[in-house]
This record gives sequence, structure tokens and C-alpha cells, in this order.
Amino acid sequence: QVQLVESGGGLVQAGDSLRLSCAASGHTFSSYAMGWFRQAPGKERELIGATTRSGGSTYYPDSVKGRFTISRDNGKNTVDLQMNSLKPEDTAVYYCTGRNAWGQGTQVTVSS
Repeated sequence: QVQLVESGGGLVQAGDSLRLSCAASGHTFSSYAMGWFRQAPGKERELIGATTRSGGSTYYPDSVKGRFTISRDNGKNTVDLQMNSLKPEDTAVYYCTGRNAWGQGTQVTVSS
């Protein structure tokens, strides 16, 4: 069973950067793809990025493309989300997911 723990959320101003990290345990990390989702109040959970098992391929929706970058380190069992040029509309709880497991989420708040 996979366990995921996110960290790195916080309160920032518009235009700032923030890096989230997700630490995985419980299964061979390099054997499954990883993704990041977010959920804002009153909205559905939204996929904002994903990476393949090797990290060689990534996906981003248009809403974050060019601002967010996913990177994984299979040696450290971590997957990070670098977020640049943050906007107030990026405010949400951010979750990492992999192998049908979810982390507890970390709050990101972007003030205008």
C-alpha cells in the first residue's frame, strides 16, 4: 500500500513561486506514474500535472502549462511541483496521487 505525504504549501503573493514536494513510501516508487491535483473551494478536483514512471514524459493542462513543472526523483521516492508566476486563482488544496493512493493535501493560498 502506497503512502503519500505532501509538504511545501503556504501563503504567497501573486507572481511568487512555491515548490511542493510529495514523499512516497510502501511500494516501488519507480513502478507507477504520479500526478498532482488541486481542489479549490466549491470546485471539482482538477488534474494539474502528471509524470510517467521514469519522469521522462509529463502532462500539464493549459491552465498551468508554462508555469508549473513536475519532477520526480526515483532515488529519493519524491515528486515535486514547482509553481511559478502564481495567481490568486491557483489558490487550492494540492494533492499528489499515485497507484490509487492520495496524500492528505497541502494548502496553497495566493494573495493579490
